[in-house]
Amino acid sequence: MLRLAPALIIALLALPVGAGLMMVLLPAFGYLPTLGGHGASLAPWQMLFDQPGLGRSVMVSFASGLVSTAVALVIVVLFLAASRGTWLDRGIRRLVSPLLAIPHAAIAFGLAFLIAPSGLVARLISPSLTGWERPLDMLIINDPWGFSLMAGLVLKEVPFLLLMSLAALPQLAPEKRLMLARSLGYSPTIGWLKTVLPSLYPLIRLPVYAVIAYATSVVDMALILGPKLPPTLSVSILGWFNDPDISQRFMASAGAVLQLGVTVAALLCWWLLEQLIRSLTRYWLINGSRQRGEIILRLVGRSALLFSSITALAALVGLGLFSLAGFWRFPEVLPQMLTLDHWQRSGPMLATPLINTALIGLVSTALATALVLATLENEHRQHIQPKRALWLLYLPLLVPQIAFLFGLIVAAESLGIRPQLGLVIAGHLLFVLPYVYLSLAETYRRLDPRWLKVARSLGVSRSAAFWRVRLPLLLAPLLTAFAVGLAVSIGQYLPTQLLGAGRVTTVTTEAVALASGSNRRLIGVWALVQAGLPLIGFMLALGLPRLLGTHRRDLAT
Repeated sequence: MLRLAPALIIALLALPVGAGLMMVLLPAFGYLPTLGGHGASLAPWQMLFDQPGLGRSVMVSFASGLVSTAVALVIVVLFLAASRGTWLDRGIRRLVSPLLAIPHAAIAFGLAFLIAPSGLVARLISPSLTGWERPLDMLIINDPWGFSLMAGLVLKEVPFLLLMSLAALPQLAPEKRLMLARSLGYSPTIGWLKTVLPSLYPLIRLPVYAVIAYATSVVDMALILGPKLPPTLSVSILGWFNDPDISQRFMASAGAVLQLGVTVAALLCWWLLEQLIRSLTRYWLINGSRQRGEIILRLVGRSALLFSSITALAALVGLGLFSLAGFWRFPEVLPQMLTLDHWQRSGPMLATPLINTALIGLVSTALATALVLATLENEHRQHIQPKRALWLLYLPLLVPQIAFLFGLIVAAESLGIRPQLGLVIAGHLLFVLPYVYLSLAETYRRLDPRWLKVARSLGVSRSAAFWRVRLPLLLAPLLTAFAVGLAVSIGQYLPTQLLGAGRVTTVTTEAVALASGSNRRLIGVWALVQAGLPLIGFMLALGLPRLLGTHRRDLAT
């Protein structure tokens, strides 16, 4: 049975994406018999190109993917180069998983509460520093160029890229490389950039590409922070898909194919930038410069990631403050009173979305964890090299969700599968599985094999050794991977909205639906609940091993 697990994972990742892309290509060219499209046609593309503001939508989507990824990657690289072994390094490593667990929509709402004209930042500096007695008449949130969207994306992309980098670094023995550079007179930051980064980047290239794909096609954050007239391309596609006029589905399919093209173009542009930077920095790597730029690089490296982390945490504080605020006029820093009225009014409405969120998250993450464990154990027993099909793990992350989920719905309807809870769980599994694998695989492979050899020498079977030795030793990382998967599931907006046809409500879908309103108190309640659920999972992941007596510091995993 273990031998079937890798093939099952490949099928679960490749077949839905492939079927979704196929079934979105056909309607894009006019063929969808169920909606009256019986022949090939370019009419959907003509309708698409006639849409006002399409060029701006494409441009903002393209730019937001490249700019936010570049900024996030620079922040992570400079932090790793400048903060090795410091208290900041140790503190951020502890925070990276909880920060990654905060859903995109919660970060977006929190950032909006911070930087809005009447937000917390404006209140802190008014009127003493600015003289503002009224909120500034300026479009900061939903600005037409997507700067606020890019800022929100950076806050979410930094923890992910940092986690992927920290997972890859042990393969490179960075301490030995840096020690050699230091013995030749290189400063710590310059030495790290010249000796470690060139080998690290190829290991995190796929995660970087996944970030670009997500940022160019994000929906939930774009609904909250992105421009409105016109919106980003992915938001426009979602609107066309949900239009009561079903003929808009053909144009939505053409838009989904265009979104795929925008993402591919962004990835190609990034690849060209990689080649350009490689050529431009080749001389710098070998010119023998040992100290130049050390101070500024160290300052930026230590402050930029600290600033982004503090901003993310301040966003959560802002959510909590707004959810409890009573009367709060500008420019008062704090509300005149705190009240639980908003929580009490939201309580009855939270029940069904909370149950759905928990059910979908627990089932999809449990299935993903079981498949990953079976695959890794088969890899261990068969001595299989894992790198050959690693790119398949990123397939659902590299292909824009909007580009294949719509086709997946068409495929499901063709098979007579109606939107339902089971279909939503299957959709979440598609995105949860890669994160669980990436979170657990390295720790699983690095487990000291001598423990299993001792168990086998005592006459224990392979299966018994797995259950009685390997799993107890890996309980802490296993629970952490489960918490990561649960956080990913909780934050999924588009798969829930499309595969559930709006009938399966979760905390995330309800929170994003409130973005069109202006009740900050209610938004604060829902966004804080959404952010709190993954944090509960991580608290349990950290506390259960100690509670069960299996967290032994003297056992190396």
